[in-house]
Amino acid sequence: MALDSKTPEGPLAEKWTNHKNKIDLVNPANKRHIDVIVVGTGLAGGSAAATLAELGYNVKAFCFQDSPRRAHSIAAQGGINAAKNYQGDGDSTYRLFYDTVKGGDYRSREENVYRLAEVSANIIDQCVAQGVPFARDYGGLLDNRSFGGVLVSRTFYAKGQTGQQLLLGAYSAMNRQIGRGKIKMYNRHEMLDVVIVNGKARGIITRNLVNGKIERHSAHAVVLGTGGYGNVFFLSTNAMGSNVTAAWKAHKRGAFFANPCYTQIHPTCIPVSGDHQSKLTLMSESLRNDGRIWVPKKKEDVMAIREGKLKPTDLAEEDRDYYLERRYPAFGNLVPRDVASRAAKERCDAGFGVNATGEAVYLDFAAAIERYGKEQAHIKGLDEDDADLVKKLGKDVVKAKYGNLFQMYEKIVDQNPYETPMMIYPAVHYTMGGIWVDYNLMTTVPGLYCIGEANFSDHGANRLGASALMQGLADGYFVLPYTIGDYLSDDIRTGPISTDSPEFEAAEKNVTEIINKLVNNKGSHTVDYFHKKLGKIMWNKCGMSRNETDLKSAISEIAELRKAFWEDVKVPGTADEFNEELAKAMRVADFLELGELFAKDALHREESAGGHFREEHQTEEGEAKRRKEFQFVSAWEYKGEPKDAELHKEDLVYENIKVKERSYK
Repeated sequence: MALDSKTPEGPLAEKWTNHKNKIDLVNPANKRHIDVIVVGTGLAGGSAAATLAELGYNVKAFCFQDSPRRAHSIAAQGGINAAKNYQGDGDSTYRLFYDTVKGGDYRSREENVYRLAEVSANIIDQCVAQGVPFARDYGGLLDNRSFGGVLVSRTFYAKGQTGQQLLLGAYSAMNRQIGRGKIKMYNRHEMLDVVIVNGKARGIITRNLVNGKIERHSAHAVVLGTGGYGNVFFLSTNAMGSNVTAAWKAHKRGAFFANPCYTQIHPTCIPVSGDHQSKLTLMSESLRNDGRIWVPKKKEDVMAIREGKLKPTDLAEEDRDYYLERRYPAFGNLVPRDVASRAAKERCDAGFGVNATGEAVYLDFAAAIERYGKEQAHIKGLDEDDADLVKKLGKDVVKAKYGNLFQMYEKIVDQNPYETPMMIYPAVHYTMGGIWVDYNLMTTVPGLYCIGEANFSDHGANRLGASALMQGLADGYFVLPYTIGDYLSDDIRTGPISTDSPEFEAAEKNVTEIINKLVNNKGSHTVDYFHKKLGKIMWNKCGMSRNETDLKSAISEIAELRKAFWEDVKVPGTADEFNEELAKAMRVADFLELGELFAKDALHREESAGGHFREEHQTEEGEAKRRKEFQFVSAWEYKGEPKDAELHKEDLVYENIKVKERSYK
């Protein structure tokens, strides 16, 4: 099967407009007769469900949480990018497009990224109209801050809780449609299979997580907005429930899985504290606007800090290594996430990590507090040399910008980050890989669409900060509602899809058999026992750096672990009740398959690009080294065992950007 990205002809800046002008539409009176299933109600799924219902389609929306408000999108902190150039600092649609392609290390599809940049400005207007309380400057205009990998301020934000506020906007739009009866909401339902009828996606099989009932749901098209697969590492910044199941089941039904090895390691997370942890906590990248990252220059100072004999605040300026500012003078602390993460790992591997495990660096706000304090004292006509006053005024400014993040850090670590530097270390955060989709966001299965983090499309090998929210809302509000009509225009006479067909029967039987096998297994180890083991293999051998030997052993170790899981996992309780351990077991079973494909993809990609760092391919200075022959998307077709997956390539052609060495120096 050849991959057809269906990208339109013509100049880049006109492709999306021309495409919208030419695609088929569904008459408003006919939309009433068409059903669409949307799985996942985060920013991508929630905005898509609300918009499709507003257009007149009958939408069935599914989430495994008790409310769409609980989607993991609420955890996004720092902001959302848009090329509005409010700051007058030279931003434009082209610059956002360029930064995104460069940030992704030239491994994303030009046409998709340009469209993303083009519609980004509309998102802000939409969200303001919904009442999203974006931060504003002194004059009342929307405020912006800068993020890693860019030289402009284009990130709109609401303190450190941007994701939550945007999700409430999408949720309110959904609620309006639920009230009208245009969205039928299924909370606490988990999708466990896609149903294909005559080659088209025509429904899903779900499990009601409250009573265990298996249900069939049909529609003329199915949309997956189910997020990323970072929890394959066990420890990540993702919510505990985040999983790959919906996307993986789609993969097993014929949807190609693209670039699974592209995982984002976020540089500013609270460090791991021990084996008792079940997840990690993100500290927003926005903190790198004002926080300076450093480690001590001397090993003896490192040891004294670890032993509690020296405080970081005792160290003189000349004894600190502000290593990002040293290595990347142009971007400093605002280099992209993959670059900042590897730099932190390099310092910690060299023995300069500042916590007990040796895996932490400092994120210090002392200079920002002093700078802001002096500015405020000057504005107010107060004494700029009064250290206590300056500190108080500076803290007030920092609190207004990042207060809830500082509060969160103090609750978790029990240290006051206004008084002592935060400790941070890289952790698994976002996945750039996902289901392969064409320009219309359709997978290789007709009628099956994938949006937001669940697809592979816009970020290449590394996502720039504040672009996840942008992609999720662009797909849901402004792209999918147009492109899905082109497909559904052929379905206006199809009539309701029956759930009594042999295809629904077979899919339900398949789900029931897996569930029965798990609850009747009577093994001796818990689900978490296997998930943690998988996570250790993934982090140690497919984590921040990878090499051929480790990847080969990871593939065989994961296969063995998967065999052991099916023989020896213990799932208490029954299938026909609320059984969280059963739900978890089914998710981990899918992670155990994805993990192997992930390692296979990383082994095959013999280059370093973005978040995928092969030790065999690096410059003398330890930077990622791309290879021209890998300028393609790896799209894997399911063939049974993950190790047998078949590779299909989508060549990436750059006509509007010169592919060059990625430098942030």
